[in-house]
Amino acid sequence: MQTEHNVKLTASEISQLWSAYMNSSMSKCIFKYFLETVEDNQIRSILEQSLELADAHLKKLSEIFNKESYPIPQGFNVKNDVNMTAPRLFSDSFVLYFIKSMDEIALSFYAASKVLVVRSDIDQYFSECLTEMNKFDTVVKDVLLSKGLFIRSPYLNPPNEVRFVEQQNFLAGWFGKQRPLTAIEITNIFANLQRNALGIVTMLGFSQVAKSAEVARFMARGKEIASKHVEIFGSLLKENDLPVPMAWASNVTASKIPPFSDKMMMFMTTALIALSIGFYGASMSVSARRDIAFHYVRLIAEIGEYAENGANIMIKNGWLEEPPLSEDRNKLANHKKG
Repeated sequence: MQTEHNVKLTASEISQLWSAYMNSSMSKCIFKYFLETVEDNQIRSILEQSLELADAHLKKLSEIFNKESYPIPQGFNVKNDVNMTAPRLFSDSFVLYFIKSMDEIALSFYAASKVLVVRSDIDQYFSECLTEMNKFDTVVKDVLLSKGLFIRSPYLNPPNEVRFVEQQNFLAGWFGKQRPLTAIEITNIFANLQRNALGIVTMLGFSQVAKSAEVARFMARGKEIASKHVEIFGSLLKENDLPVPMAWASNVTASKIPPFSDKMMMFMTTALIALSIGFYGASMSVSARRDIAFHYVRLIAEIGEYAENGANIMIKNGWLEEPPLSEDRNKLANHKKG
């Protein structure tokens, strides 16, 4: 029977710690580069806070891996994956939006990790991360609001009374009269549109600076897919006379000098695709209108194929770091027979 002080790490704990290290090492590289090019002092201060958090997390995670005699992931580092002399690729406003997006992703990740882990020291670590990111999220929002850059979701007028669904056509979408979007559907459509709008700018910048022609083509395709998804989500809002957020293409400079390695840009892109699949799946589960749910099914299939193409590129180039695996019992048994 294991006691609390010597209990081994579970698969859930290992997976979250490994992912946390990979993401923090990538974030550190991104923030280091942005600090070299950012001009706005408020955004610089946020980047400095982000870098401090990434450094602290990497230090704590390394301590945990060493204590458990577990190999520390290679992840990413400034020496191999960042060109600190590369000129500015993105505007300051894009950097702020990007930080907000990464902050949202980190909040979701740490919340999920807090639920999945059990051992007290690991639970405490993710609890602290969640508290840190919660405070940081408020700081980022305040800066976006102070600069007039925070893009709010549409406003809705309050109903006169509580109502209940009385007809099956509440679920309809293709035929007959379409009902207006629910607040829940609007929330998810708007959020997914925002994420894809940010993706357009990111992929545009990456396609511009990628060293490999194959990676550049992959990023260009990603921009096309994100643009198509923005159009679909935007049309759903327009049909309901709801505002559609502006495009951000002007946030990319004309630089062709890569600030990041192709390996890190591919990892970031494939990680964002995986998150998008999760967001789309969650959105589909709360969208009662059949046509909206069908949109999510189609879009998930499209980006799922795109993600597989990205994984193949990474494997071919030796860029895909393998997550921890369970033992191959068949292989062990065959070894003994030999």
